[in-house]
Amino acid sequence: MGMRFPHFSFNSIRLKLVVGLFVVTLPLITLLIYNNRYSIDVVRNQVAISNKNLISLYMNQIDDRLELAEKNILGLATANSDIQSMGTPNSEDEYQIAKYNTSVNLSNSMFLYKSIDAFFVYVPNRQDLLNISQSSVSFPERIEVEQHLVKHLNQLSNSSQLPSNSWYMQNVGDQSYLLRVTEADNLFIGAWVNANTLLGPLSLIDFGKNGSGLLISSLGKPIVRTDLNLEHVDLTRGFQHYYLTGDRNNLMVVGQSSSEGDFSLAAIIPNDQILQNLPMLSWLIGWISFSAIALVPISLYFLHRTLLVPLNRLIAVMNKINKGLLHVRVEDYKTSDEFIMVYHTFNKMIKQIEQLKIDVYEEQLSKQRIELQHLQLQINPHFFMNSLNILYNLAQVKNFTLIQDMTLCLVRYFRFMFRSNLSFVTLTEELEHVRNYVRIQELRFPEQVTCTIEYPETLEHLNIPPLLIQTFLENSIKHSVTLEEPLHLSVILELRETGLNPFIEIIIRDTGRGFPEDVLTQIRSGNRIVDEKGEHIGIWNVKKRLLLLYGQDASLSCYNGFPQGAVVVARLPYSEEN
Repeated sequence: MGMRFPHFSFNSIRLKLVVGLFVVTLPLITLLIYNNRYSIDVVRNQVAISNKNLISLYMNQIDDRLELAEKNILGLATANSDIQSMGTPNSEDEYQIAKYNTSVNLSNSMFLYKSIDAFFVYVPNRQDLLNISQSSVSFPERIEVEQHLVKHLNQLSNSSQLPSNSWYMQNVGDQSYLLRVTEADNLFIGAWVNANTLLGPLSLIDFGKNGSGLLISSLGKPIVRTDLNLEHVDLTRGFQHYYLTGDRNNLMVVGQSSSEGDFSLAAIIPNDQILQNLPMLSWLIGWISFSAIALVPISLYFLHRTLLVPLNRLIAVMNKINKGLLHVRVEDYKTSDEFIMVYHTFNKMIKQIEQLKIDVYEEQLSKQRIELQHLQLQINPHFFMNSLNILYNLAQVKNFTLIQDMTLCLVRYFRFMFRSNLSFVTLTEELEHVRNYVRIQELRFPEQVTCTIEYPETLEHLNIPPLLIQTFLENSIKHSVTLEEPLHLSVILELRETGLNPFIEIIIRDTGRGFPEDVLTQIRSGNRIVDEKGEHIGIWNVKKRLLLLYGQDASLSCYNGFPQGAVVVARLPYSEEN
């Protein structure tokens, strides 16, 4: 008698889902989406856009100033005759005059480039540094930077190349500096600027108590010292969009990368600063968060017990069945009425499928064994008729020595053929049979047929279908041997791998006329080949046997080589068990 359950039941999954929908989903979605996501995201987006535009504007100003200073440096290096004279002076007096003129030129440049702390020229072979700085640079700072520059530029003079084609960072004491250096005529020309100088105007912007404007390196490290605690602040995510960071995700980060150097300008804005004009919204967010934290675990436990656990039990059994374990069943346990009915019906259906699969599998095995034996036996009469024809031709010319040699080869050949109803033989056995077959053809066509076989010794015990190689050699000899020029056959076996699937590749070539185009069309279509000489079943036979033995894991392709000749490539799956 079939299972029945009442129209209305407190244990019904439908009732549980409806109650869960109204108790959990409606209040949570209404409060979180409308108040939290909409209001807070709008405020954050507006603050992020405003500060992003401000940071981008200031960074563009910094880049413009650095670019102008860089152009001045490059102009001095390429067009200033005094600097060129300092690099290659004809006398000491000429050097001192050029140095003086360069000093005056750089001093004049300082009035035009207020954002640059200093320009310099360094002559390595004289160990002479000309450093012209702004009046705002203190004497101790200038001396400290000059000492560092001499060491750094000496290192560059011994190096094969400059560190970069843009402004880069150097640490001098507890300060960070941007440095731009170019080399020309045995000297270095450049400029430097204290990172605090670039960041100065940004300090006028109020980012809040725990906020700040920062210059950071490409590694996300602050360049300028700051009192802000950056222990849990991540500055390595890039600045395409704003993001939240900090130990409680309470800090917003926006920034802009420099186009002139390997550094960026960033602003860190605390949540309190963003929401300072929305106290009611902040209180509401706190209340929503507390409610969500309380409701989510309860909701998850409810859904887990009523829906997810029963579904997971059913899915686990389905996964085992997909792996071929048809004997597994869903065990009975207390759950909703609908799942109990599904479990009973599912177990009954799997039991029927298991029995049906056993019956079908046994029938298919029997059919495949019969078809495979039939396909292999198709080859034997074909070669038997050719062999009798060879002996007849030798008897006509009374070449008894070749008849004896031919007869011995035929005995070996048919001994192999009579046992070839096996599904597989070793590669050694197959190649021994191939060599015996080729010897028969060499006796039949003296000096007209040659053959080479190449394979790694590690494949000697590989199992392959019998008569796989000999079938294609026989096809080449039958259609390509002529009296005008000799025919060369080659057999190459290699172990290859595509991804994680190794396979055996067997390449069989000849130097004959190749496949006619209509024959190639028939082969690729999987049809039997029929011409004026009758039906040719060799290639079709092999493709059918490979399909029965390997399914879709094996492949066979035929094409014409260059400049001529037929090529057959067979690929068989390989595993250590082979």
